[in-house]
Amino acid sequence: MRLVVGLRNPGARYEGTRHNVGAEAVERLAAELGWSFRRAPGRIRAEVAEGRVDEVRAVLALPGTFMNESGGAVSGLVRYYRVGCADLLVVHDDIDLPFGKLRVRFGGSSGGNNGVRSIIGAVGTDEFWRLKIGVGRPPARMDPADYVLSRFSKAERRVVDLVVDDAAEVAAVFVVDGGEAARRRAGELNARREEAVP
Repeated sequence: MRLVVGLRNPGARYEGTRHNVGAEAVERLAAELGWSFRRAPGRIRAEVAEGRVDEVRAVLALPGTFMNESGGAVSGLVRYYRVGCADLLVVHDDIDLPFGKLRVRFGGSSGGNNGVRSIIGAVGTDEFWRLKIGVGRPPARMDPADYVLSRFSKAERRVVDLVVDDAAEVAAVFVVDGGEAARRRAGELNARREEAVP
């Protein structure tokens, strides 16, 4: 069993923002698999889509809480589905990663992402997988909190759509083959995109 969580702020106001790119990737994967989201069981504040990928059971999840409170939803999902943290992948934006880059990492600090910080606190460990999607650094004098709540420019959006496709593929590899395979695939997709730039 694998659990893949795309971090976001819920609601139409936040759709298309940099902070929600992790949720976009998980939604893209669900669409490719033909899975539909529904309310999570019990009192867990999340939406979930469930099924099998190459015989591996998986749950894709979107917290229904704001980013900074993601931990409650994720810890509830981990307990309900009895998922080990080594089988958890959290997909999120990263302002310290170059725009359009993907990075898969196991464990470590939150890297300044408050959603990841909340999850570490709630599940009691940092030992879970993360798929980071680079959204670039804020311009000079712009508050990072405002930057991650901003939308992509039209030019950026064209790139982001491709990156979200790649992130969905990396998440699918995680489900079937685990974190190390997902890490390798992220590197391959980064290299392929770099080669495609004239």
